Amino acid sequence: MIKNLAGRLKELRIQNKLTQKQVSELTDRIGGSIMYENDNFSGYETGERTPSAEILLSLSYLYKCSTDYLLGKSNDMPAILLDTNGLTPSQIKAISALIESIRQ
Repeated sequence: MIKNLAGRLKELRIQNKLTQKQVSELTDRIGGSIMYENDNFSGYETGERTPSAEILLSLSYLYKCSTDYLLGKSNDMPAILLDTNGLTPSQIKAISALIESIRQ
């Protein structure tokens, strides 16, 4: 088993508030991979199965992180993204200004 892969897949799925089925459906749209046959995805999170390169790439796109991070070769966490759906442009601008002021 690849170091930390199972744990990172589960951690990222939970952080993104997704079910295993949702991850499967989303990555199918991204890369056309078939992950959910016979509940294979749960095997990725338990370490019983290893995803193909195609599935790893789809997961990296979904979670906006590198495949090196998924494979445990890098500890650089993926960027945290804020869901701005439903916010007005002025609200988004205010949040951006708040974040920038905290950085300073």
